[in-house]
Amino acid sequence: MAIALISDLHSNQESFKKVIEDIKSQGITTIYCLGDLVGYGADPTVIVDQCMEFPVTLMGNHDEAVLNEAYGFNPVAKQAVLWTRDQLRPGFLSGKAKKERWKFLQSLKLTHKEDGALFVHGSPRDPTMEYVLRSDCVDLTGGVPEKIRDIFSRFDRLCFVGHTHDPGVITEESQFIQPKDCNYEFTFEPGKKYFVNLGSVGQPRDGDTRACYAIYHGDKVTWRRVEYDYKATMQKIFDEPQLDPRAGERLAHGR
Repeated sequence: MAIALISDLHSNQESFKKVIEDIKSQGITTIYCLGDLVGYGADPTVIVDQCMEFPVTLMGNHDEAVLNEAYGFNPVAKQAVLWTRDQLRPGFLSGKAKKERWKFLQSLKLTHKEDGALFVHGSPRDPTMEYVLRSDCVDLTGGVPEKIRDIFSRFDRLCFVGHTHDPGVITEESQFIQPKDCNYEFTFEPGKKYFVNLGSVGQPRDGDTRACYAIYHGDKVTWRRVEYDYKATMQKIFDEPQLDPRAGERLAHGR
């Protein structure tokens, strides 16, 4: 059974809608979300409501920050967290829907395991906060960096993540393979481990403005890029004075 894997939606309703349409067009009915439902964008309520329908939705660092505090966040991200918290946190007189939405965020799991695969937002060592970057794969001696060795020791076969917004596969040999380098399809060799990044639905950062998500087929992973009206998303951010316009401007550059 194919599973659509999405992550880093970041309150981007336009990209989310197009990705869901693309998933449905392929006959896929199971969707797992690996966190960061909110942050940066102007539509947190819509996104959270939709994610409540998925069988697996995990906690991302932005979701965690909205519930608690935005420790270590840059000014653009922190400003969005504070605004998002105001939109989502219920008061004494809030209706049932708002209270259930907040309760759902509080209930998000940090990890999910299934058939030898670990699903997490950031890394096995720190589910919400740790970044595993393509630059982490480089060792000046030509070997496998200690960080990569340690991370690979913490999962059985496959580990799927988001967080960096940079799609690709890291191998046990510490090689980073971009989707375009493998024609957007990577087959897993039996007996080997792989660390797979889905990319971002709501705020791509690999130089491509299109939304990015992945499909897990059991023996392989494929990535999908989906066009959406990023200018509409940008304008929503520009129209909200409490959101930093830089959160919108970067959408036009995929950065």
